[in-house]
Amino acid sequence: MSYCFAIERMNGAQKELHKNYHDNHYGFPIHDDNELFGRLIMEINQAGLSWETILRKEQSFRTAYDNFNLEIVANYTEADRERLMADGGIIRNRLKINAAIENARTILALQQTHGSFEKWLEANHPRTKDEWVKLFKKTFRFTGGEIVNEFLMSIGYLPGAHAASCPIHEKILLEKPLWSQA
Repeated sequence: MSYCFAIERMNGAQKELHKNYHDNHYGFPIHDDNELFGRLIMEINQAGLSWETILRKEQSFRTAYDNFNLEIVANYTEADRERLMADGGIIRNRLKINAAIENARTILALQQTHGSFEKWLEANHPRTKDEWVKLFKKTFRFTGGEIVNEFLMSIGYLPGAHAASCPIHEKILLEKPLWSQA
């Protein structure tokens, strides 16, 4: 079932939480490398959990990971890893925490070779989902098929974030996501 239709079956605070993400973030292109990194952190941390859990913890993630500042996260020390492991506001999984730090370092290296994470993504577009998954697995940590698919859909590189009948689909098309130009 499409996320668009699933939200319509929700009620109250749950619906409000999902609707905000659905209407204002999901599928819209992101042009800031720190925010792209933040979305990748969120998708990695969702593995094995509900998206609702991650949405509820989004602000805590932002705070814990220094507003997703790549330079700061890439320089985290063992003390920072322990701080994150003790932070009840985020997902306390050492593999996911280590992946965030290593992926920040990788993105900084991509910025050196391509100018930005966004330009690296653009340079590799278009690709099929399977090709993207292979590239991400080779480049990043903790990036399996579902994580890569959701990350790329959520930032406008792969289609499918919204049903064609969803009014947000039209808003996203106005933003010219790369999947619509392939």
